[in-house]
Amino acid sequence: MSRVAVHAAVDVEATAERVWEVLVDWSRHGEWVPFTHAEGGAAEGASVKAWTGVGTVGFLDTMVISDWEPPTRVAVRHTGRLVRGEGRFDLLDLPGGRCRVTWSELVDLPLGPAGRAGWVAVGPFTRLMLRTALRRLAKLFE
Repeated sequence: MSRVAVHAAVDVEATAERVWEVLVDWSRHGEWVPFTHAEGGAAEGASVKAWTGVGTVGFLDTMVISDWEPPTRVAVRHTGRLVRGEGRFDLLDLPGGRCRVTWSELVDLPLGPAGRAGWVAVGPFTRLMLRTALRRLAKLFE
């Protein structure tokens, strides 16, 4: 099985503590993650479910929180049929009451060579989605 890494970062006009409150309020993910609705817990070992798609066309991303360090890091292990791997958000306070949010994903590609070939098409979309989501998150604090 192959793994690929993808990440994006944004500086936000708010402290890590303030951003954390929005970031881990899974029910608010639809405000900033395109085409996504989520729900879940707030502690290591808790489950998170996210539906990404439009109407009935999409996929369910099931996760387990593997690291919970308020207000600086939340990490998940993707456990779904389609999405497997690890993801995390890191928050770093910056001068002036700002913070940097980094979203990192380490995705397990299925199907050997076919999965790697599929990443050529899906990878750019994944990168775009992460960047777009983080820009939308930052706008919530402007």
